[in-house]
Amino acid sequence: MPELPEVETVRAGLERLLAGSVIRRARARRADLRTGIPDLRRLDGRRVAGVRRRAKYLLIDTDGPTILNHLGMTGRWHEPAGGSPGLHDHVILELADGRSLAFNDARRFGVFEFCRADGGHDALDRLGPEPLSAAFAGGVLRAAAARHRRAPIKAVIMDQAVVVGVGNIYAAESLFRAGISPALAAGRVRGERLDRLAAEIRAVLAEAIAKGGSTIDDYRQVNGLSGLFQNSFAVYGRDGQPCSACGTAIRVRAIGGRSSFWCPRCQR
Repeated sequence: MPELPEVETVRAGLERLLAGSVIRRARARRADLRTGIPDLRRLDGRRVAGVRRRAKYLLIDTDGPTILNHLGMTGRWHEPAGGSPGLHDHVILELADGRSLAFNDARRFGVFEFCRADGGHDALDRLGPEPLSAAFAGGVLRAAAARHRRAPIKAVIMDQAVVVGVGNIYAAESLFRAGISPALAAGRVRGERLDRLAAEIRAVLAEAIAKGGSTIDDYRQVNGLSGLFQNSFAVYGRDGQPCSACGTAIRVRAIGGRSSFWCPRCQR
């Protein structure tokens, strides 16, 4: 499933293609994805003001309703070849300048809805701070670790009410750089180590965005290119391979139902 760097990369691509454009016609080619698709005629004739991201959600602002879009597991935006939609192109935005953009989702776990009149949405109401914002720092993790002392630190940083957008891949990479075992109880991770972890979360996410995200399976940028950050993984997906720092074999175990990769020597 695309994580924050992938969604931010898609956001930037959509911003370039959509901002300032008028939607001549919006249409859905099926009734639902993960949830129902609303009446898209509300978008006809609307001008796109810009594209934002909140956590792993895309927010497409128009001079009418705001679209809330989640990519799910396989969702992607693209310009259909020859203007003709493909098999899994479920939502089509036909623009006044003759171009079209399609939301493609083979497994149909994505979301395409409208925000409320106040600009909010139930999916956004209880989210924590953005990890790349000034609102996120070591103090956020210190407070969360105090509240969830017995929980594995990996589960804490993946809790979207604590900090948004830190999924399985980037949690693994951030914990490796911070030298913290993913299974360590949050209450045992002391202040300076939490400060470092917050800094590494920001650094890992920023580097991944700069490289267009990570392509493991289906993810592609709006221009069809793969991300490149997967070539920089230190631990994720490398079980049994030697740690690049010390040579110890990378291990994997399930934490919170997700595969967790770490170096038993470098991470304590």
